[in-house]
Formats: sequence, structure tokens, C-alpha cells
Amino acid sequence: MTLISFAGLLAAAGSNKLLQAAAVITGTFILEDAATLLAAMQVASGALPLPLALGSLYAGIVLGDLGLYALGWLSGKHGWARRLVPQHRRDLGHHWVKQRVFPLVLVSRFVPGLRLPTYTTLGFLHAPLLQFAAAAIAATLVWTSGLFYVSLHLGVLMMRYLGIWRWAGLAVFLLLIILVGRLATRLYYIKRGDTP
Repeated sequence: MTLISFAGLLAAAGSNKLLQAAAVITGTFILEDAATLLAAMQVASGALPLPLALGSLYAGIVLGDLGLYALGWLSGKHGWARRLVPQHRRDLGHHWVKQRVFPLVLVSRFVPGLRLPTYTTLGFLHAPLLQFAAAAIAATLVWTSGLFYVSLHLGVLMMRYLGIWRWAGLAVFLLLIILVGRLATRLYYIKRGDTP
């Protein structure tokens, strides 16, 4: 889904709050940082109410996180997964992650590329669901609120100074976020002595 098609989806929702919320939630399942940026731009332009944008972003991102956990949990129920990871190793893993759910979720929220493997592994090892959900909500509130705040103020500046070119500015900003995330991941692996 491109930036323009997501913006078009939000525009097509018009003033229907339910459709606007559904568009933002759907966007988080595709690319949550882009959905956050676009929702902030729509708030800056007055096309989307702030509480609806943030509430939909939070709901979509947390639902996606819970979905990743559920995928891991479901995979742990199949025989092929049980053959790959013997029971004693799963028990060791469960005991280890049970005591570290919060830090694991928080770190994986802020380090690009870690959420999918971490959340599915937590599900696979049956980490406590309530701890996982609380950690996912806390991490989402911090990360999404920060990105939304920066994007909202950047959106106001882009609307003021770039006018119709604000979408190009948004695309450049999104590209910078992706590149910085990739660079951070590469540096993380280099520091560990691994190759990404």
C-alpha cells in the first residue's frame, strides 16, 4: 500500500469515524510507521480527529503485536514445531522468557527487525499473555506517541512550507526512518560480530 493510496483511503472515509478508524487500523497491519506518519499528516490537515487517530493507531499496533504472539503460540501446538524444539528446551526457554517478558518486548519495539522473531518466539514459548499484552501496550504508547508527535509537528511545518509537495516531504521522511532503522540494525549486528 503506497502513501498516496493510504491517504486516498483515509480521504474516501470522509467524516465517517468508523471508516476512518478502520483505515488507520488496516494501515498499521501493512506498515505501522507509515500509518502513524500519514495519520499525523491527516490530523495536521484537519481531516482526522486527534483522539480517533491515536486510538486507532494504538489499537491496530497492539492487535498486530498480539497477532504475532498468537502465530508463535499456534506454531508451538503443531507436531513439526515440537520435533524441531524438544520439550526440555521449550521448558528452559519458557522459564527464561517468563522472567524477561517486559524487557524483551520493550527492546524489540525500539530495535528495527526484532519484533517479528521476538513476539512469535514469546508466543511459541508460551510467555505469560497478560505480561506480554501489558508490555506491548506500554511500548506502543511510548513509541507511537513519540513518532506521532514528531510527525504531527513535521506535518504542520510541511503543510506550511511545502504545500502540495508535503506528500513528497512525507515520503522522504518515511524513507529516512526506514534507512535509519536499517542502519541501526546493521550497526547492532556489526557490534555483535554477526552479519545481518
